Amino acid sequence: MPALIVGIIKYLLNQIKGVRMGVQALLRARMIDDYNKWEERGYAPIYARQNFENCWAQYHALGANGVMDDIHKKFLELPTEKGD
Repeated sequence: MPALIVGIIKYLLNQIKGVRMGVQALLRARMIDDYNKWEERGYAPIYARQNFENCWAQYHALGANGVMDDIHKKFLELPTEKGD
């Protein structure tokens, strides 16, 4: 019986890890797409910044921080209004 419980726990932990990694990948892809879109336009309106920051907070909470630090910094440097 204990071996069965250990097996179930290992299985569930692997499932959780897979979901976590999948969510990280989706968040990373979304943030990269958003950055590319708004960087090309030369600005990022407040709503786009809020959405990016929400994705960043969730990504950061999952423990994946190093890969996106540079893009996060660059996104926040974009002006919030379209220039002339």
